[in-house]
Amino acid sequence: MAERVRRALRLHEVWLMVSPGNPLKPRAGMAPFAQRVASARRIADGRRIIATGIEATLGTRYSVATLRALHRRFPRTRFVFVIGADNFCQLPRWQRWAALAARTRIAVLPRPGWTRAALVGQAAHRLARHRRRPGALMASARGRHAGWCFVPTTEHAASATAIRARMQA
Repeated sequence: MAERVRRALRLHEVWLMVSPGNPLKPRAGMAPFAQRVASARRIADGRRIIATGIEATLGTRYSVATLRALHRRFPRTRFVFVIGADNFCQLPRWQRWAALAARTRIAVLPRPGWTRAALVGQAAHRLARHRRRPGALMASARGRHAGWCFVPTTEHAASATAIRARMQA
C-alpha cells in the first residue's frame, strides 16, 4: 500500500510512522513499541519506504502535534498524512483535526467496510471544497488549505491487529 500511494501521489518517500500509542485505542493487546518498529522495518526498503519511530523521539502524543513538529523540523518538505478510510471516518474525534487538515495534505486509502462511510462522512463533508484528484494533491498552492484526496486502489483487508495476530501464530 505504501508503494501504491507513493506512486499515485508521486512522492519521493513514504514514512511508516510507528506511533508509541493511539490515544483513542486501548493499550491492551498492542504489541510493544520496539516490536512494532521492527515489523515496519521489515516492510520498508530503507530508501523510498522508510520505517520510523520519530513520534516517540519528538515526544508527541497527537497527530496534529507530530505534524506541527515535523513541519518545523523540515520546513521545505511537503508532507502528506496517509490514513485509511476507517481513520478518516474517525478524524473528527481527533484533537484539532481541522487544523491538521488545513496545514497537512491528507491521502485516504480504501478500507473494507469503511470506504463509502468515509467519503460521505463528517470529515469529507467539511473538507469537500478542498478535495483533489490524487495526481493534483501535491500541486495545491502553498498558503492555501492543504487539501485531501481519495486514492483509488484495491482495498487492503489486513488490520494492524490481524497482522500482529498472524505474526504471533
